[in-house]
Amino acid sequence: MRLKPTALLLFLSIFLLPGFSAAAGKTVYGLNEYARINDLDIELAAKLDTGAKTASLSARDIKRFKRDGETWVRFYLATDTADSQPIEKPLARISKIKRRHGDYDPDEGKAYTARPVIELQLCMGKALRTIEVNLTDRSAFQYPLLIGSDALKRFGALVDPSLKYAAGKPGCQPVAKPAE
Repeated sequence: MRLKPTALLLFLSIFLLPGFSAAAGKTVYGLNEYARINDLDIELAAKLDTGAKTASLSARDIKRFKRDGETWVRFYLATDTADSQPIEKPLARISKIKRRHGDYDPDEGKAYTARPVIELQLCMGKALRTIEVNLTDRSAFQYPLLIGSDALKRFGALVDPSLKYAAGKPGCQPVAKPAE
């Protein structure tokens, strides 16, 4: 069977071109990327995980406190290059993360872990976005920063797991801080 040119064009436009138009304007990232957290003045290797909803940053000694009637979070980075100074950020919300089977404690009765969430400015490649990040101790993991699907959508990301560091070193222009 031989298709006429108009039938071929119709076939291509219905079945193949929608995928191309959906990919237009997207950036291809690898399974791992370098990310710069502008708020904390640190660059970290990150794992991009489309199966995770939220982003997670390795933190320890996480404490909530009040400042001017607002809830804030004080924590220390749990990374090899961490500064010994505490970091303080406003609390955006509390995230409920499903526990894995081996992490479930029937005596506690909760199938989730509550984690504080903050907003951070993150640069990957040349793209700078404000994303929500939950705080948890990831020191047992290879990557101190996990970037989940919510943040990946904000970056317009397509993730190719066969690639690593496809976006290169973060190259976002620093945001000028207002004069005091």
